[in-house]
Amino acid sequence: MSDPIEAAILEELAKLGPGKSIEPADVAKELQLEQWQRMLPKVKTTALGLMRQGRLTITKKGKAIDPARMKGVIRLRLPTAEETAAALAARPPAPESDDDLD
Repeated sequence: MSDPIEAAILEELAKLGPGKSIEPADVAKELQLEQWQRMLPKVKTTALGLMRQGRLTITKKGKAIDPARMKGVIRLRLPTAEETAAALAARPPAPESDDDLD
């Protein structure tokens, strides 16, 4: 099952094209116009997950930021090839399988 917040973020970015960014509030308003403030923390959490997967870049003043410093006004955009490679390289290795233990 697809996450509706994740889908909304990626759809909004796809509409804009490469190099363009959106505010998390734009996505929250798209999902729940009347109570978008309640949706905003969920949008930011989903964006953080997408960033850790290498599928999204979180920026501040046009520059990619460390997620630990995600504070204040941020924007979301699709990552460059270099940013995707760096995010994937920073992921912890997958646990080894125990298939040979019988």
